[in-house]
Amino acid sequence: MKRFFDSSVLVPVFYADHPQHVSSTKLFVDAGKDDFCALRTLGEVYATLTGLPLRPRITGPEGISIVKQIRERLTLITLSEQEYVSALELASSGTVVGAAAYDALIAHCALKAGADILLTWNVRDFTRLGSAIARLVKTPLEL
Repeated sequence: MKRFFDSSVLVPVFYADHPQHVSSTKLFVDAGKDDFCALRTLGEVYATLTGLPLRPRITGPEGISIVKQIRERLTLITLSEQEYVSALELASSGTVVGAAAYDALIAHCALKAGADILLTWNVRDFTRLGSAIARLVKTPLEL
């Protein structure tokens, strides 16, 4: 079973006080190189965790350590220039506007990876992207 991790599942892994920490961490710890995330997700995780108003704050070097842990565990998926533009063109033909375009790009990475499951806590953000994506979407609690 190939699992694709959205940033909404990865952030709680590294933030112990997050309500979804336990269920997200269990899946991450069990993940291997046959599981995936989008390359751009590393930036999302870094930006989110280092931007949280925590005391003590997660520092830049700590954020990079987290990025390295994700890289060591998951296979990173990128889109070529043509795939990227095609994904945006497909998204533009529907109702995808604004920041939802980023979800569409991540979803296309999941399709490219041949994922069986797209793990996210933001189910609605992905199920609105069409049936090919919607059938993959699950929360960690559904596994």
